[in-house]
Amino acid sequence: MQLYPKLITDALSTVRYPGTKKSLIESEMLEDDLRIDGMNVSFSLIFEKTTDPFLKSTVKAAEAAIHTYVSKDVSVTINIKTRQKERPEPGKMLPEVKNVIAVSSGKGGVGKSTIAANLAVALAQAGYEVGLLDCDIFGPSVPKMFHIEAEQIFAEQIDGRQMMIPALKYGVKIMSMGFFINPNNAALWRGAMASNALKQLVGDVQWGALDYLILDTPPGTSDIHLTLLQTLAITGAVIVSTPQQVALADARKGIDMYSNEKVRVPILGLVENMAWFTPAELPENKYYIFGREGVKLLAEEMQVLLLGQIPLVQSICESGDDGEPAAVRLDTMTGMAFRRLAERVVEETERRNREQAPTTIVETSK
Repeated sequence: MQLYPKLITDALSTVRYPGTKKSLIESEMLEDDLRIDGMNVSFSLIFEKTTDPFLKSTVKAAEAAIHTYVSKDVSVTINIKTRQKERPEPGKMLPEVKNVIAVSSGKGGVGKSTIAANLAVALAQAGYEVGLLDCDIFGPSVPKMFHIEAEQIFAEQIDGRQMMIPALKYGVKIMSMGFFINPNNAALWRGAMASNALKQLVGDVQWGALDYLILDTPPGTSDIHLTLLQTLAITGAVIVSTPQQVALADARKGIDMYSNEKVRVPILGLVENMAWFTPAELPENKYYIFGREGVKLLAEEMQVLLLGQIPLVQSICESGDDGEPAAVRLDTMTGMAFRRLAERVVEETERRNREQAPTTIVETSK
């Protein structure tokens, strides 16, 4: 029997692809690499992605069609190609990002997101290329802090992949699940769903070349933190706490999460938030309403650096609610505090990179 290309394409035209309800030929799924060698036939079928739910059944149907309409004696080899390039392996997703800094806290309510947002703005104002990833899938707050809740996020085809373009404000590239969900609705997701969403915010976003990617992580220790550690090689962690004892106890857990033997992410230092209260009418006065220098004492005990002490000032809360982080105004007490914090983070990151080997991702247990 003499085989020729039209016999094969006619057979494949009888196979319907469920995704388009058209034939493989009409769906333009047959690659231009059909080869015939005697009774041996090889060709490639093009799918959008390797996780296509109809991939295996379509390949079997294509092979069966050739055996039915051409000959049972034909040896068929079908290769799989995808239009969309696969996401890079964990640990290699962001090759253009020099430093990934996780801002964490052992408990909620200590102002971690405020610190992360203002640190990102202060770094951008210092001339660095900065990104800010809101990793709190269930309670994202970064869009509110930058007053970009209504931002429309678009995707572009870049190097064969659909990539989301982050929002940009105050020189900071910003991505958050808050752009995609109704702020008035609770996110009732299982842990695996939240982890997959976070992986998309990391790997399917066109971050570009960055000096610093700041991760605003959710409070505590959870699936989200493990997903980050298994996805990104985190350069260092900044732990945020308020001075009172209940917050300090949880801060210890946050330090251990990053520094334990299985993780080995360097602790760049601690930040004491709400270190004291200073009323606007008495700028020289300090009232230690949550305790005095608790985080400083913890830093000494744990042998890590105290990167900064941020006062509790009404303008910080107001600026966050108004969508203008306090670090934007360098002429204020809080603006200067965040500028000093950014300087310390840069110093410690550079020292860490000189003295320690790059961090590796946490391997998934089999």
